[in-house]
Amino acid sequence: MQKILGYLRRAVHEYDLIQNGDRIAVGVSGGKDSLVLLRALRDFQRFGLYDYELVAVTLDLQFDGIPTDYSPVEQYCAQLGVPYHILRTQIGSIVFESRKETHPCSLCAKMRRGALHDATRELGCNKLALGHHNDDALETFLMNLFIEGRIGCYAPKSYLSRKDITMIRPLSFAPEREIRRAAKANVPEIICSRCPVDGHTSRETMKDFIRAQEKENAGFKTRVFGAMRRANVDGWGGLTYHRNLSADDPETNGKPSRFYIMDEQRKNQSADTAGERQNADTGN
Repeated sequence: MQKILGYLRRAVHEYDLIQNGDRIAVGVSGGKDSLVLLRALRDFQRFGLYDYELVAVTLDLQFDGIPTDYSPVEQYCAQLGVPYHILRTQIGSIVFESRKETHPCSLCAKMRRGALHDATRELGCNKLALGHHNDDALETFLMNLFIEGRIGCYAPKSYLSRKDITMIRPLSFAPEREIRRAAKANVPEIICSRCPVDGHTSRETMKDFIRAQEKENAGFKTRVFGAMRRANVDGWGGLTYHRNLSADDPETNGKPSRFYIMDEQRKNQSADTAGERQNADTGN
């Protein structure tokens, strides 16, 4: 878990994800990503850097009207000392039986988000943590680009004014391969998805495309994520890449000169400039 905690700590700092007094609902599906996120947030909590509470929440979509057995997750939460809540829903039946959606993912995701947001408020939480990792962000960015023809991604941190909650994604820097390793070593049991279309979606196609590109052009994922960061797409630049809006003109559009890099570097540059002026004034 050491590497995962490093990625998490970096995300918390870059995107200002956690503050003292937060009560954070962690969306736990029972899969590797959400369970590793829960464990990482619990371990990070013990460092004492921030004073916050955790609550684990599972949405049971009840495919075919059958409740899912989440007892392994319940036992894991008890082991971690995190309160656990299961919300049984009819989302599976609505999407696949009542609506019979040809492309069900969009409606399902919208309904799940709404239910999670409501559960977060009902549990007295001001933040909702989701287990999206670095590969998820790359896939979403490229799907938006290739399928919808737009440049965009979900944000690592976003405030929902209508619900008065903040969504955070603390694993934003963590590669999926590291999460897989952490899950294998630290998570006792993974709950397999019962979704009828699992493994047969546009996202799976994009995963295959990215794997092929990475194999053919090593570093493909790093370069794409770097582009997202430098352009500060939907806030992915964080503290590292701050867009200089005053330099927005056609001649500099898209060039590195549009960005100030790191507050610390800016301070150093100011200090150097002040030193040069002082030397000039004294004739040194």
